[in-house]
Amino acid sequence: MSTCKQEPLLAYINSPADLRNLSVDQLEQVSAELRQYIIHVLSENPGHLGASLGTVELTVALHYVFQTPDDRIVWDVGHQAYGHKILTGRRDAFRTLRRFKGISGFPNPDESEYDAFIAGHASNSISAALGMSVAFELGEHSDRHVVAVIGDGAMTGGLAYEGLNNASINPNNLLIILNDNDMAIDQSVGGLSQYLVNITTSHAYNKIRYNLYKQLRKLNLISENRRENILRFNNSLKALISRQHNLFEGFSIRYFGPIDGHNISDLIQKLNDIKDMQGPKLLHIKTKKGKGFRPAEESATEWHAPGRFNKETGERIRPKCVNEPQFYQDVFGHTLVELAGKDKRIVGVTPAMPTGCSMNYLMKAFPNRAFDVGIAEGHAVTFSAGLAKEGMIPFCNIYSSFMQRAYDQLIHDVALQKLHLILCLDRAGLVGEDGATHHGVFDLAYLRPIPNLTIASPLNELDLRNLMYTGSQAGAGAFVIRYPRGKGELTHWQNDMQLLPVGKGRKLKEGDQLALLSIGPIGNEAAKAIERVEKEGISVAHYDMIYLKPLDDAMLHEVGKRFSQIVTVENGVITGGLGSAVMEFMSGHGYASRVKRIGVPDRFIEHGSVDELYQLCGMHAAGIAETLRALASRQTLMENPVSLSIINIQS
Repeated sequence: MSTCKQEPLLAYINSPADLRNLSVDQLEQVSAELRQYIIHVLSENPGHLGASLGTVELTVALHYVFQTPDDRIVWDVGHQAYGHKILTGRRDAFRTLRRFKGISGFPNPDESEYDAFIAGHASNSISAALGMSVAFELGEHSDRHVVAVIGDGAMTGGLAYEGLNNASINPNNLLIILNDNDMAIDQSVGGLSQYLVNITTSHAYNKIRYNLYKQLRKLNLISENRRENILRFNNSLKALISRQHNLFEGFSIRYFGPIDGHNISDLIQKLNDIKDMQGPKLLHIKTKKGKGFRPAEESATEWHAPGRFNKETGERIRPKCVNEPQFYQDVFGHTLVELAGKDKRIVGVTPAMPTGCSMNYLMKAFPNRAFDVGIAEGHAVTFSAGLAKEGMIPFCNIYSSFMQRAYDQLIHDVALQKLHLILCLDRAGLVGEDGATHHGVFDLAYLRPIPNLTIASPLNELDLRNLMYTGSQAGAGAFVIRYPRGKGELTHWQNDMQLLPVGKGRKLKEGDQLALLSIGPIGNEAAKAIERVEKEGISVAHYDMIYLKPLDDAMLHEVGKRFSQIVTVENGVITGGLGSAVMEFMSGHGYASRVKRIGVPDRFIEHGSVDELYQLCGMHAAGIAETLRALASRQTLMENPVSLSIINIQS
């Protein structure tokens, strides 16, 4: 007996219009092929695996039911949207995901008309989609639909509730899809997460309610103008019967679900049933993060972004590391445990990133003194402030890019009160393949103007440990330590921690012609550059600032008096960072030194490996060396007018 092999479908889908030419029965095959294609590509080209596997059926159903791109799909937590990229004309380009000059790992309107809104951080989808829906209602496109897809932990973010609160009072037909997989990156935490796990709504009730609503509309017994009163009555009746109040219906938003988010025919039916209902509504679907790939289903945290792996066996392919430096985040995690063991006042706080920032070590060693507050950076900072106010010493670890979401809390709740906490900014600087939404390049510039802050960055792992210890012993005010993603510099990183005097840098190397001032681990690239040009007879003094705030005034006076040419190097934007601070100092104290700044230019930097992005910005050793050569040559010409005259004549 012979079996007929199914003709592949995904290979012929170049846009959602092609997808909509298929029958509903064929969509299960499309989903299976889409899932396998994601697994195949990511096994060789690392990315965010688990979340996108969980949204395959939802993605297919949304593009099947809605007329995208005229209808808008706004993704929250953009790493859920790999299937979306593949179905919207980027199937072949998907192999370049997160590579330099390839497609982004997140939805980006500059990349495709199907990407309705940027989606690198969490919890913004409802607000953005609501704005679009209201714009359609006010404009000439009231027949267009807008869908916000939120989930993967994003409902713990406060912005989501601001959007929900506003949705019920403005004219809109927004549809919110709550993708409930009980996960963010680590296991979701908090009362809301448990609420979403436990919430139940009768399928029969919703069907009866909707059918009754349609009949009453046909008979002209109800109208949309009376919808709010009817909604409130229905919600009260349901709460009385079920003995459970529905959070979303409390916002006067129609709630449907929960339903199986992997049953594609049911998804399509439900979406068709509710898409034309007037007013905001929410469909709650239950999905499995990592669906269809057993290792990812069984260990969702580990397989959130697993790196390369064997797609047949599920074995993760890790490079063999012999005497390799530790990751900065692991040095942070182990050092925090060490410090907490010596001081009972020390606690740890993280917004949903305990594994990523290695605070899971503290959670294991001192479970009552480590707090994962969910995707809620503003709350993380103010919660830490409350702990500090009552005598605890919080180490609040937030990715640099995400810290931007808590700027007001840092100013109002921490700095204004001079509260003592240690703010550890992980993933500072250019982070690589996650691209513009995740580069932590603004922190030095946006933190520097805030009073009552100390801002520091370690040259290596030993300095990170020393700065953590120094921060724990510091007095009033917040102590900020920023460090990059990835491995450090040293194979032996455990030292007897010592205080690094606040506001004091150090001279790493003497030199006569030029002065190079660096801050943080990028100083190691600068040291390589100096070593190169020294072989060519160019003498460069190297100063490691350590602290951006307060600056080492004595060291800067030395530099200003000795050198007419100064180079600053920082892994952050050059506008407002170390280079700007040095220029301000030199100008304010009457020094005529020329300052050349090396760092991230005034534009958003694309995705690619860190080395590729360093080259793009001239921050790699070769680029820094070229700058030093050019300045040394200029200085020689200025000091030798005869040579300058000869060159002018020849030119």
